[in-house]
Amino acid sequence: MAYIDYYKILGVDKSATQDEIKKAYRKLARKYHPDLNPDNKTAEEKFKELNEANEVLGDPENRAKYDKYGEHWKHGEEYEKAQQQQRQYQQQNYSGFSGGDFGEDEDFSDFFKSMFGGTDGFGRRNARGSASGKFKGQDIHAELNLSLRDAAKTHPQTFDINGKKVRITIPAGVYDGQQIKLKGHGNPGFNAGPGGDLYITFHIPSDPDFERTGNDLKTKVMVDLYTAVLGGEVKVNTMDGGVNLKVKPGIQNGVTVRLKGKGFPVYKKEGQFGDLFVTYEVKLPTDLTDRQKELFEQLKNT
Repeated sequence: MAYIDYYKILGVDKSATQDEIKKAYRKLARKYHPDLNPDNKTAEEKFKELNEANEVLGDPENRAKYDKYGEHWKHGEEYEKAQQQQRQYQQQNYSGFSGGDFGEDEDFSDFFKSMFGGTDGFGRRNARGSASGKFKGQDIHAELNLSLRDAAKTHPQTFDINGKKVRITIPAGVYDGQQIKLKGHGNPGFNAGPGGDLYITFHIPSDPDFERTGNDLKTKVMVDLYTAVLGGEVKVNTMDGGVNLKVKPGIQNGVTVRLKGKGFPVYKKEGQFGDLFVTYEVKLPTDLTDRQKELFEQLKNT
């Protein structure tokens, strides 16, 4: 496996913080996302590289292995185990001898060559030319954009992962930045090992009609001056259709009322919803006729 500089792919320094890595990944992932670059093979490959880099550098544990073992980071634990096993082997069979351990300056690639195509950790030839251990496949990280309305309902989604269709049901109430794990749906394992996991992060852009705060929603409704003064009804859009809201006479601009249970569904709690907060925006009339202006003057002077 050739060395891949994941820091370079994300455009960050090796001293970058985890937060800086996360921001860099999100910025580039949005830029090269397949939904924004249809039929663009270059963007598609770049997006795959970014996900791979984020899998390694976005996880502090994986990042530490990568910084230490480079392209062999996934099998760094096997190297550590082999060191320990060799020490035990020497203690049991060569108690009168010293040394023989892996040196601090030894090239890691020599060890990994022995694992995957030559000798075992003790210098003995593996007849099959491969390690006897099973290794978990590489995890895959993906992003899914959902509208606020889609996030408010339980619905199925189908993904194409490594040429295989993966169908999941997204529960109502998922939130922006939430991540779910699909065990075993990542890259295949090595030597009959288990498959990696698939991590899906949801991104929910701003909605033109509703602002979400937790499980509550906020919206605005226009009220004409006459309804604001005399009272009446206005139609308010909710996530499940329109409702008629009674307006008390003399309502003031900026007043907010609460519609209980008309907010966002609570994640994985069927039948539970937040509230909808409606703010009145009183619309003043324009282009008044002379007669209308005269009537307002009369009201002013009464």
